[in-house]
Amino acid sequence: MFFINSMKKEQVDKVRKYKILNQYVKKWQILFAGSSLMKQFPINELQQTLENQYIIYNRGIGGYVTTELLESMEECIFELEPSKIFINIGTNDIGSAEYKKENLISNYHEILTQIGERLPDCKVYVMAYYPINAKANLPGIDKDVKEMLFKTRTNVNILEANAAVEKLAKKHGYEFINVNEGLMDEEGNLKAEYAIDGVHMFANGYSIILNNLKKYL
Repeated sequence: MFFINSMKKEQVDKVRKYKILNQYVKKWQILFAGSSLMKQFPINELQQTLENQYIIYNRGIGGYVTTELLESMEECIFELEPSKIFINIGTNDIGSAEYKKENLISNYHEILTQIGERLPDCKVYVMAYYPINAKANLPGIDKDVKEMLFKTRTNVNILEANAAVEKLAKKHGYEFINVNEGLMDEEGNLKAEYAIDGVHMFANGYSIILNNLKKYL
């Protein structure tokens, strides 16, 4: 219970910080939005390796599920008035004990609907959920942590969710980007050298993702 309350407070604080920070953003730039898998994307450091440089704002929030993003669309998306949005939200929905794909897609539909209504000229790129690695023996990840992380967050569920989200993106006229090429081993798991805990990644994993999406920046 303490962990849940602590995370919730951290999320509330992050939204407040973003609201203040948004007063200083340059409008009509690039926005990354989503959960911790987006929050931890070191995009502004990695993009230094690119030929072109961009203004990219990251409004990811750790632990976020689709319902929580819906509650903070103003702070995480609309106040920035972006020209492009790269969105990755829902992996924590997949990882929850109450996970139902239908609920995930329903919430994602509402997120994309609101973006379409409020930001009709914005280009939206719906990113694929990344693969996980529940098999590797990673430092500090014991049996209990693995059970919590991977009870419903499986590569089978991720693949099914990706197919559904791709269909949803097309329904809204947005582009679905499968950014996972090069992330997986021969069994379809996230490569162990990229994995922090089997879900989150080091910068070497994100460099692969950046390479896969850089043509859309």
